[in-house]
Amino acid sequence: MAGGVSTPELVAAVNQAGGLGFLAAGYTSVQRMRDLIHTTRELTGRPFGVNLFVPEPDRADPLALEDYRDRLLPEAKRLGTEPGRAYWSDDDYPAKLSALVADPVGYVSFTFNCPAATDIAALRAAGSTVIVTVTSASEARTAVDAGADMLCVQGVEAGGHQGSFDDTEERTTPLSELLATVRATVEVPLLAAGGITTGGDIRAAMAAGAVAAQLGTALLRTPESGANPAHKDALADARFTHTAVTRAFSGRRARGLANRFLREHGPAAPAAYPHVHYLTGPIRAAAARAADLESLHLWAGTGFRAARDRPAGDVIAELAAGV
Repeated sequence: MAGGVSTPELVAAVNQAGGLGFLAAGYTSVQRMRDLIHTTRELTGRPFGVNLFVPEPDRADPLALEDYRDRLLPEAKRLGTEPGRAYWSDDDYPAKLSALVADPVGYVSFTFNCPAATDIAALRAAGSTVIVTVTSASEARTAVDAGADMLCVQGVEAGGHQGSFDDTEERTTPLSELLATVRATVEVPLLAAGGITTGGDIRAAMAAGAVAAQLGTALLRTPESGANPAHKDALADARFTHTAVTRAFSGRRARGLANRFLREHGPAAPAAYPHVHYLTGPIRAAAARAADLESLHLWAGTGFRAARDRPAGDVIAELAAGV
């Protein structure tokens, strides 16, 4: 939900319906994060969360990145742009952490790795509940040992980026199986994430050991969502029949609708995040302006067909009623 999809309006609508809304602070500056938090507080008096990307070490192969740039030149030319500069970034992570300690929110969640135990302790001391996204039992143990209050257990069905600590390892474990494995490994509360778009999905997650379900794709088509209109339309477009995991758009494994760009470039994309994200940025932006659904990153979980163009509050209420 990073990159503008998660808005203060969406958080407030989810809160109003009895859920717990989260702001995705990935790809924002620390000042933009502060502004989003301020706006959200004006819209809802209930607790909400902020999600951060934990930066990875820079392990990118410059030659592989150059080859991938050359491969994408025809795509860029067709869309009237140029590939972006491929580079590593920490996504303002240290500054965002400091800002959240100084001005705490109810919940802070992390993905892509486990924060340092000292950082978790600082957030908890400030009054925040800390959640770490995990995709295996070993990651769960690491996060609990570091002091996490809760875990977001992300199954392979999840849309967008996989939250694995080590992206070199392919994750294939379905949510139900992963929940059972993690539940047998640690004793903290578990949130379930991955392909959850119906009341039945939530019931199954709770039966497998989760205390709550985390939704993303189910809210993408709501009017409060900041997703690009073309992305929203694609979720209901009959030409897209399934999702697939790819590195094509960002260099990190992520699940999206299986379009032409994903099929043609995914096998050649290097494992280089966030370098590829910045490399493909101008191409993705041009594709969005042109509503070119075959060239745009269309993040979606496996349950994408259940996403509805309805107010977020209605979606949450209907899901709760079906549990």
